[in-house]
Amino acid sequence: MKICVTAVADRLDAQVDPRFGRSQYFVIVDPATMEFEAMPNAALNAPGGAGIQAAQAMVNEGVDVVISGNMGPNAFQVLSTAGVKVATGAYGTVKDAIELYQAGKLTEAGTATVAAHAGMSAVGSASAGTVSGLGMGRGGGRGMGRGMGLGMQQPAPQQPPAAPRAQDEDLEQLSMIVESLEKNLEEVKKRIAELKKEK
Repeated sequence: MKICVTAVADRLDAQVDPRFGRSQYFVIVDPATMEFEAMPNAALNAPGGAGIQAAQAMVNEGVDVVISGNMGPNAFQVLSTAGVKVATGAYGTVKDAIELYQAGKLTEAGTATVAAHAGMSAVGSASAGTVSGLGMGRGGGRGMGRGMGLGMQQPAPQQPPAAPRAQDEDLEQLSMIVESLEKNLEEVKKRIAELKKEK
């Protein structure tokens, strides 16, 4: 059996990354031996479709179960269609997540747990606010000098403010993430209480 856990680093003691499509790493573990291989998420910085690309990569790796904090609808569709089980609500380290799954303490998801694009940064375009000016003079390259002067360095135009609908979607997605994190925090507190009782 192969279990994939989303993680912020390439180790068993790395923290679980709560995002699937935008996870830093995928740690693929054989739960019987705890031998593992870690692979960086090639879809991490994809402009779109990160969940689908990441899910397809896990299908190609022959993973049986994917464990993450949350799962978007597109990734969930790819994984479930391929017969890969999805367990969400994971927290702690990769090793902790494997143990929680084996103990039946992680819920196997029957559907996505967040809206599409929930793991994307709300910052927007990376190029916003950069300075343009490619050395073109005022003639734009039409004269004998081929426009190779220093030109007028002008800032790129300001990006228009986000539309209210996009803000509403961001607010909804962030609220869902907060709700999920609160749920995970309650699970962690419960587990701590259980461990204290066992002492």
